[in-house]
Amino acid sequence: MNLVLFGPPGCGKGTQAKRIVAERGWVQLSTGDMLRAAKSSGSELGQRVAGIMDRGELVSDEIVIALIEERLPEAEAAGGAIFDGFPRTVAQAEALDRLLESRGTKVDVVIRLTVDEDELVQRVVRRAEQENRPDDTPEVIRTRLAVYNNQTAPLIPYYEAKGIVREVNGMGTMDEVAAAISRVLDKG
Repeated sequence: MNLVLFGPPGCGKGTQAKRIVAERGWVQLSTGDMLRAAKSSGSELGQRVAGIMDRGELVSDEIVIALIEERLPEAEAAGGAIFDGFPRTVAQAEALDRLLESRGTKVDVVIRLTVDEDELVQRVVRRAEQENRPDDTPEVIRTRLAVYNNQTAPLIPYYEAKGIVREVNGMGTMDEVAAAISRVLDKG
């Protein structure tokens, strides 16, 4: 199964992805983690990524897709992939669809974690205090939410047209959200 976890920054995607990994053994494909791992790997692709990141530039969709393609055999062997932080644009979603189709598979379900924006800001501020992340101020968070709403939220209609979006209320406890996600996954 290929799952896309979708929602604004701070909604709990990473936390829930880790729970799914622990419970189902699937592979979490977090683009941020993959880029950091590639950069430190020393591979040819990793050296390209390091150069781009060191210059402060955005890594191209082509490179991100190549990183995902490298990890897909592992995810396929584990029975599932959890896409966390990717895709972020319709162009990326289309590229992912082409890649998966070339492997005889597809995105099976998109779980959209819905949260109240004010609560989301408070969550991220609390997390910033607990994890000593001084850059996560309410202003920065609201800017990230605006970017998300402008650039990433348009993916919802793209996936809704495929009939694969399932909404999960992300406002509950971690266990409540995990249980709701499990119900969606168990329905297939």
